[in-house]
Amino acid sequence: MDKPLKEPPPYAIASVDNALRIATMLQLEGPLTVSEVARRLGVAASTAHRLLAMLVYRDFAVRDSDRTYRVGPVLELAAHSQSAAARLRAVALPHLHRLVELLGESANLTVRTGTTVRFIASVESPQVLRVGSREGMVFPAHWTTAGLLLLAELPPEELAELYAAGRPDDRYDDRHERDDRYGDKPDLDVLRADLERVRRNGFALNQGRSERGVVAVGVRVHAPGGEVVAGISVSMPSARYEKERLPRLVGTLRAAADALERDLSAR
Repeated sequence: MDKPLKEPPPYAIASVDNALRIATMLQLEGPLTVSEVARRLGVAASTAHRLLAMLVYRDFAVRDSDRTYRVGPVLELAAHSQSAAARLRAVALPHLHRLVELLGESANLTVRTGTTVRFIASVESPQVLRVGSREGMVFPAHWTTAGLLLLAELPPEELAELYAAGRPDDRYDDRHERDDRYGDKPDLDVLRADLERVRRNGFALNQGRSERGVVAVGVRVHAPGGEVVAGISVSMPSARYEKERLPRLVGTLRAAADALERDLSAR
């Protein structure tokens, strides 16, 4: 007996369907213009532009200088160890929830691919004034707490090679009001000094580096073989951060990382 054809859900949402269709087209067919997307979907150019803008915001697409749109870092990263990231996320979630309970701040787990990092798990603080979920979002590694932790693990020659072929990219510019000292392509001398500080301290402190008004603290997470595979961090509004809190934040994060590593070994 033949299988029935796939049927749409009874309450289909056209905008969601169109966004998913665009993501699929970009992944399978390559770069497209707004007019090409509008024609393919049978929608107005303004509608196609809004859909593409949302895909860019969520890192499913990137707008190039020639005004074409191509596949974004989320879809690029999907091909790299997706199952491993899913397992890591599943093991880490209880520890992130525990961090939120203990510290009252939002908690995140982040992995690196090349010069970018992806937030694979995020648990929001229950407080009214809080840092929102970053889950699924992608940032330049040198902007973020976990990115600094993970870059600090690289040998000097590998770090230089990683950024030698890099190019400035404006896809992040409109998302957050960040500190302009940390451009899209880092000054390697400045970055090396930052990474040396991270190695010396054993944690990373990020004060407005990726977003003004936000402070984050993070530590490394090791796989059972000893390799550093992720960064675990807490983020808070800068108005609530006090330097005197730093030892407790780091200590609590290290305890969470140790517990997560034990669970990873047990799995």
